[in-house]
Amino acid sequence: MVESTVTIHDVARHAGVSAATVSNYFNWPDKLSDRMKKRVATAVTDLGFVPSMPARQLRRQRSGIVGLSVVNASNPFFGGIATAVEQVAEDAGLSVVVGSSHESPVQQEKFLTLFEQLRFDGVVVAPSDDQLEPLRKRHDRGTPVVLVDHEDPDGRLSSVSLDHREGGRIAAGHLVDSGRRRLLFAAGPEGVRQVARRLEGAREAVAERDDVRLDVVRSSDLDITVGEETGRWIAALDPPERPDAVFAGNDLHAIGLVDALVKAGIRVPEDIAVVGYDDIPFARRAAVPLTTVRQPIAEMGRAAARLLLDEIAEPGRPPRDVVYPPELVVRASAP
Repeated sequence: MVESTVTIHDVARHAGVSAATVSNYFNWPDKLSDRMKKRVATAVTDLGFVPSMPARQLRRQRSGIVGLSVVNASNPFFGGIATAVEQVAEDAGLSVVVGSSHESPVQQEKFLTLFEQLRFDGVVVAPSDDQLEPLRKRHDRGTPVVLVDHEDPDGRLSSVSLDHREGGRIAAGHLVDSGRRRLLFAAGPEGVRQVARRLEGAREAVAERDDVRLDVVRSSDLDITVGEETGRWIAALDPPERPDAVFAGNDLHAIGLVDALVKAGIRVPEDIAVVGYDDIPFARRAAVPLTTVRQPIAEMGRAAARLLLDEIAEPGRPPRDVVYPPELVVRASAP
């Protein structure tokens, strides 16, 4: 039988049950016994039946799907967030559709518009910028929205975030306490709120030290490739002008930077200490294991998913914020 022609009535006849029983199997399975569910499942498999999503949405008033928009799915930080959200959603019987904005507000808006048009039950968003009003308006229209790795200054959206200012402070403070005096913050592009907060914290850590200098270098991105470019730029400086420590905007940038420094014959950490941010799995496995500021990635993803499930179950509930403290993880790149 051709898959597209199979109907719920065909499945019912094949299983020897009523069409209502097949409908319950897909929409309210708790109403069926295990034996009955097995009979229907066998018929569905035998016939290759695929239920109509719009029809299911109409009956259940829910899609059974949540959306997740992240800045860059190729970054292990956001990959970890996605995995955690998917695990919690799956346990709740929901599926997750993931979109990567690649730091483009336009691309993020396309994903969120699609999610809303398809009547997704809710969305978790790692915003690409600080323009949160479009997300607030979606929330006001009835779509549950939870921010991850970002907070809402207006307090209208639930959020899960880290104290990035404190993270920057403890990273720079560690470098200063270990005797470093010429610090460089590899900040990536302008406009990334989380990185800006890390820089604020780093500046606070050195503000009371007249013998410590903190410079900032900007780049087009915070990935490994651009990190390598930043490392080569540092290596090309005259030795007296080089920093003796670098605090990178994230781990990917730090790993690329360390690789370029080592290839240029610069010793890490003897000549230049390096601290990253995030504690992605690659950090501890780098050629020079990376000192970094740990974000509890899995915990953050799970917390965001649970907040979303709560808002789906209880529309209109007051927003809640979950803020995690940062943790410095000391390894070989900056002992």
